[in-house]
Amino acid sequence: MKLFRRSLLAAAVAAPAVAQELPSRPLTIIVPFPPGGQADLAARPVAAAMEKILHQSVIVQNRGGAAGALGNTFVARAAPDGGTLLMALSSLAVIPVAERLFDRQPTYTVDQLAPIALINADPTMLAVPADAPWQTLAEFIAAARAAPESIAYGSSGTYGTLHVAMEMFAKSAGIRLLHVPFQGAGPAVTALLSRNIQALASAPGTLTQHVASGRLRVLACWGQERAAAFPDVPTFMESGLSDVEFYIWAGLFAPAATPAPVMARLRDVVRQAMADPELIRAFTAAGSPPHYLDAPEFATFFAADSARLVAAVQKIGKVE
Repeated sequence: MKLFRRSLLAAAVAAPAVAQELPSRPLTIIVPFPPGGQADLAARPVAAAMEKILHQSVIVQNRGGAAGALGNTFVARAAPDGGTLLMALSSLAVIPVAERLFDRQPTYTVDQLAPIALINADPTMLAVPADAPWQTLAEFIAAARAAPESIAYGSSGTYGTLHVAMEMFAKSAGIRLLHVPFQGAGPAVTALLSRNIQALASAPGTLTQHVASGRLRVLACWGQERAAAFPDVPTFMESGLSDVEFYIWAGLFAPAATPAPVMARLRDVVRQAMADPELIRAFTAAGSPPHYLDAPEFATFFAADSARLVAAVQKIGKVE
C-alpha cells in the first residue's frame, strides 16, 4: 500500500497552537485485548512517556472481548474529557461492518472516535511452531490443500485483526484452514507455543523473542516489503499472492466529542511522548519501531487502510 509508506514519512513535528489541560485524575488508556498483543505492547511505553510529561498517572487497562469490540465501545461511550483513551488496532473499522453482515446493530461506529496519533505499524507475519513440518510457505499451502481444515490457526477473535489477515491469505491461496478464536493475540501466541494451534498471523513485536529462542518459525510477511525484524522472510507478494497485504497498526483515539482544545493538548503530549528515547528503545527492542503520525495524517492513513480492510471483510463474508 503506497499510502502506508508515504504516510510513515509524513509525521508532523509542529505542536498544536491551542491546548487545554486534561483532567487532574489519572488518565486511562483502554487496550481492548488481553496483555501481550500489539495494542498492549504499544500502550505501555506510551503511557510511561506520557506520565513523565504530564506528571500524573496514565493507567493502561485491558478490556478484552468480542475481538476488541467491548473496549472500543467503552471508549466510544466514555466522557469526552480526555481522561479515557483507546489504543486501537486496524480491526476498529472492521468490527461494525462485520456486525452488519449478520444484520446486527454495531455497539459502536468509527465516527464515535477521533484519531490522536498513529503509534506504530507493522506488516503481519505468519508464524508456526519451530518443529512444524513446513519449512516454507509453499509447503504450508501444499499441506493445507491436501487436507482442508487440518491446520488450525488462532486469532484475536472473529473478524479481528489476525482473523481477517489469515482469511485474506486463505482466500487468495485457495485453501481452507480451521479458525480458533481467542480473546486476544497474547492468548493466541500462548496457544501456538503450546502447539494447541499450528499457525498464527501476528505483529513482529509479539513474535521476535520466541523466534530468537528457537520456539517459533516465520514463513511469510503480509507487507509490500520484507519486515526489518525478519529480513530473510519473503512476502506473500514475492510468493505469487499479489493481493495479500495486511498491516497491524496501533493508534490512539479519544471519544469524538472531545473538545478541540483538549484534543490539541493530547496531540501535543503524544507528540512529545513519541520522541522519548526510552519509548524509542522499548519499541525498537521489541522489533516494532515507532511510526508516529499526528492526527490529520493519521486520519488520512486510517481512512485508506479501513477502506481496504472493509472490502476484504465483505469479500470474506459471513463466518459463523
